[in-house]
Amino acid sequence: MHIVVDEDKCVAGGQCVFAAPEVFDQRDDDGIVVLLDERPPISSEEDVLTAISLCPAAAIRLADQDAR
Repeated sequence: MHIVVDEDKCVAGGQCVFAAPEVFDQRDDDGIVVLLDERPPISSEEDVLTAISLCPAAAIRLADQDAR
């Protein structure tokens, strides 16, 4: 699993941090997503998929989705 974030799309909603705090954080100054681990362990997959689905700006995706 390889995660990609688009900081330009991020609206600082913070849903990703609530869903997967071991993978995502937010910058203190503007709340934009910070990717803590772009290749988290498979044990984080469910949380990451939840974060992706909750992102109001669709700023988070799996790199594998590029091929689709």
